[in-house]
Amino acid sequence: MKNIFILLLSFYCFQGFSQTITATISYQGYDESQAYFGEGEYEIFLDNVDGVLDKPIIVIDGFDPGDGRNIPALYAALDFNGSNLADILRDEGYDMVALNFPQYTTDGKDIDGGADYIQRNAMVLIELINLINNQKVGSQELVVIGPSMGGLIARYGLSYMEQNSLVHETRLYISFDSPHLGANIPIGFQYLINYFAKDQGNAEAQLIVDNVLNSAAAKEMLIDHYSGHLMSGSDFEQDPTLLLPVGAPNFRDAFQTELDNLGFPQNVRNVSMINGSGQGMTTGLPGAQIVDTNIDLGSGLDVDIALHFTPEAGAVNNVTDFTGYFNGIPLTSFSADAESFNYTGGLDSSPGGTSSMSGSLEGVDNPIIIALFDALEQDDYSFIPTISALAIDSESDWYATSNIGNSPFINTYMPTENEAHVTLTEGNANFALNEIRETLSVGDNVFNSKFKLVKNPVTEQIIIRLDTSQFYSNLELAIYDVSGQQVLSKNLQNPTNEIVLNHNLSSGIYILNIRDSGMIYTIKMIVN
Repeated sequence: MKNIFILLLSFYCFQGFSQTITATISYQGYDESQAYFGEGEYEIFLDNVDGVLDKPIIVIDGFDPGDGRNIPALYAALDFNGSNLADILRDEGYDMVALNFPQYTTDGKDIDGGADYIQRNAMVLIELINLINNQKVGSQELVVIGPSMGGLIARYGLSYMEQNSLVHETRLYISFDSPHLGANIPIGFQYLINYFAKDQGNAEAQLIVDNVLNSAAAKEMLIDHYSGHLMSGSDFEQDPTLLLPVGAPNFRDAFQTELDNLGFPQNVRNVSMINGSGQGMTTGLPGAQIVDTNIDLGSGLDVDIALHFTPEAGAVNNVTDFTGYFNGIPLTSFSADAESFNYTGGLDSSPGGTSSMSGSLEGVDNPIIIALFDALEQDDYSFIPTISALAIDSESDWYATSNIGNSPFINTYMPTENEAHVTLTEGNANFALNEIRETLSVGDNVFNSKFKLVKNPVTEQIIIRLDTSQFYSNLELAIYDVSGQQVLSKNLQNPTNEIVLNHNLSSGIYILNIRDSGMIYTIKMIVN
């Protein structure tokens, strides 16, 4: 009877109810006078096989100011092609644990968890990892999935635990389009919203500045932040000598340095799936015109607004231009320029997981903004550059075709074309399922359900087994050494069963790419 009671109690504790969790490790932010203990809320969705918490997978929410995405929404974000990744895994015996960061008050301080310091949220994750490991049945190690900023929280938390001798019992970390080298919101758009807020006194714009752009998380992640360009003594005017990209003072560089020093967890299999193009396809063009329009506000009032992407390498252009008129007479104006480094074009049009300017202000009830977005010529922009999502810190050109050999991830999924940020597709969902279903080690040989290296490390032949239930038309195989030089390539028409490649490669580490139906599948390969 006691065992039945415990089982029933476990069911009610773990199924269908979110619970609050408080970190036992505090964190003091860059602009805070004391440390605070972070809070989160989590919910456990037991599997549909035995209903026992024994194969836990933790999914961590990303950037979400105002907590507009609750746990049900986080679960629903795992939908793809009429299926749901969590539902598939639960049907296979895995238990899903969703971690959200709500708004809360602690020690007299109001904290917006979804936009709070990444480090403080990582301390909440650490608490949850300890709790799940204590409550789970058996010895199955955890899987941790971090979409977007959640991937940084996961990386920070797991690395922190290892460096502080805290056991995380985690076998797999999946980074999903996470900004390991920073994120991007077009600086011209930032200038305009801040100008509306500070000079025009627009309340809605001020909320966006306060809760989004000036949140701790945004200032930690954004590679280029309007606050780094302001003229001394002004809260909206640009200093004409500060045109090159720069992060938020006292936040961006400090955070990136801290993250780089922590590195990646060493006792975990680190893999990445991204939404940015792996083939260097851009999101628009450097310097592209976003909008150039006149908006009639009635009663003799109208405004001219022009926005542009940041320019090509080594160039300067205008990114924000605003003039307000009364009966044709200028009343107010604002202008800002941007410069790109001589080794890379501006971030806005770089290969990367995309976001949209109209989507970022959905629901804003302002006639100028509504008319502005109706006139947009270029809505999408690069939000998480491909180089950032792959954490290739040896590459300074945001437009470079990715050399996966320089990425710290042991396995990677990336599309040919840019996709909307944290979009689940059949391709990347299958990549995640394959990683979760098998515990792989140094001899990793599976990089998609469609392809499997028979042996890794390989010897005199590279043998790739194909899934006989699937059809293969035109496959393009390419092998690169760690310097990024292509050392072998082959095109195959309608292959079946397996592919056998003879080679004379020297011993070492190589990257094997297979392009199939517009998708690219990648694995690190060892040659003995």
